Amino acid sequence: MALLDDVKSELTALEGDSPAAIKAQAAAMIRFGGGLRPVQNTYVIQASFTSPDAAQWLRDTIRTVYGHEAEVNHITRQTPNGIIEQYVVLVTRGVAALALQTGLLDRRKQPVHGLPADIVNGSIAQIKAAWRGAFLTRGSLSDPGKASYMEIVCPTEEAAMALCGAARRLGISAKHRQLRSSERVTLKDPDAIERMLKLMGAPRSAREWTGKRSDGEARGKANRLANFDDANMRRSAKAAAEASEKVQHAFEVLGDNIPDNLRQAGQLRIEHVDKSLEELGKLADPQITKDAIAGRIRRLLQLAEKTEKARAQKG
Repeated sequence: MALLDDVKSELTALEGDSPAAIKAQAAAMIRFGGGLRPVQNTYVIQASFTSPDAAQWLRDTIRTVYGHEAEVNHITRQTPNGIIEQYVVLVTRGVAALALQTGLLDRRKQPVHGLPADIVNGSIAQIKAAWRGAFLTRGSLSDPGKASYMEIVCPTEEAAMALCGAARRLGISAKHRQLRSSERVTLKDPDAIERMLKLMGAPRSAREWTGKRSDGEARGKANRLANFDDANMRRSAKAAAEASEKVQHAFEVLGDNIPDNLRQAGQLRIEHVDKSLEELGKLADPQITKDAIAGRIRRLLQLAEKTEKARAQKG
């Protein structure tokens, strides 16, 4: 839990986000933390956290960005596993207005069961902030030395699906699953977890987590890289790593505007950075040749470059 606490402290200390990203993070924290709740023939907005830093960040943001008063209540509960401390952010006035501002209600004042459309279809900065907010609220991370996972407990199936879609826009594959009647979004690939930590805004924690993890897959990759005796193999590994970084950048530039065949090829390059083009072709569904996978990655990078140039000319 110490590392998880460090991650959340690093995320809440992040500065320099745009107003839209700050609102996306706040909306996700409210959505995943509780949202609208009926209380004695009226409604309140509440969001509960295990991190006092996260609760304080949301309270301050509700006040400074949305102009509503919020309070933080510290609650302790005795459980069979020990004492659990929670920090509950509560809003009792201007609830309807704040619900509309944060996307808990749409313009027709109907409940939104997933994430607000302006976040799902928003900028990459908003997508990163939404993941950051969801992780701060209901996220967990495996301890070093155990099987790798990052997981977020979601309030609804729609919220889980929205979070998976947001991950795809970041070039990361996240899986939605049900466990004990709860909806969860999970990452298990160590490289994907490391990238997500960095994208959310916790590079220091990402380095610490990567340095400490010792699961079998990570050891296998490290051993393969350490045992590269052939210079050509080393050059191939370096080229694959550079290509992976370029593909990640292309995903951020293009967002959802990527043909499915190019997206699949790019996703394979990112998720299997240590594999050759021939191996990537065999992992594709259906299987394709190494020349075909190389061509698709090349077209993806060219499309991103063309898009960047077009944006620069417009700017």
